[in-house]
Amino acid sequence: MSLTASDFDYLRELVRREAAIVLEPGKEYLALTRLDPIARGEGLASVSDLVARLRAGNRTALHEEVVDALTTNETSFFRDLHPFESLRTHVLPELVERNAQRRTLSIWCAACSSGQEPYSVAMLIREHFPELEGWRIDLLGTDISPSMLERARAGRYGQLEVNRGLPAQLLLKYFRRVGAHWELDDSIRQMVRFQRHNLVGAWPPFPPFDVVFLRNVLIYFGLETKRQVLARVRSVMRPDGYLLLGGSETTLNIDDGFERVPIGRTTWYRPRTQPGRGGDGCS
Repeated sequence: MSLTASDFDYLRELVRREAAIVLEPGKEYLALTRLDPIARGEGLASVSDLVARLRAGNRTALHEEVVDALTTNETSFFRDLHPFESLRTHVLPELVERNAQRRTLSIWCAACSSGQEPYSVAMLIREHFPELEGWRIDLLGTDISPSMLERARAGRYGQLEVNRGLPAQLLLKYFRRVGAHWELDDSIRQMVRFQRHNLVGAWPPFPPFDVVFLRNVLIYFGLETKRQVLARVRSVMRPDGYLLLGGSETTLNIDDGFERVPIGRTTWYRPRTQPGRGGDGCS
């Protein structure tokens, strides 16, 4: 099973045009792995036949399904752990104190895939912040993929998924076994709302967010798209809000509207009071 250079170039351009994601050369194996089930589902013999069908028509549901498959990010509960520790020990306590009068907290998990990240935040809040009982908590998870959002809303995960990062005590407390899957308790599932959102498309009128998770997303964008996305994220954050990127991501030399805030082993970012005009290397 292989993919011609021409077919791979077509897929790269399709993903770039629809999602502004850069599919790097050498990722042919990824395209083959993710698109082979779609090709078989369409009754086609190969991914090359699938690409031929895509080329033959204008934008269809099949095009959307292919983009969906190629842009789905890996995720897990409490991924990397250290960011959640700093969220628990520093970020949320500070925001709870600061927001005590208005009693609201808004958190956005962008590109949340199948929902493990926002549900991790929800469980952390439920476990460690009983003082938030009665607050209006807006915990939003967004993704470009309709199929991932459907999975996220269902709150149903396989054994391998709950084995990755989820502490056993939380599994037993907040999930119940249903056949071969684990189903999240409604008390956690109902804390999170999900909606479809393309970071490089039109943005709805978001509320101002106290915390934004934008992890392992910028690495797939070109430089100009990174700048545009970071600027738009900053525009929907509270002035004293916190932004979390992936471990290999930074605002350095991309958007000097943010300043670095190291907390333990995690680097967070906050909007500068008076952002400059370009990357100054100080973020």
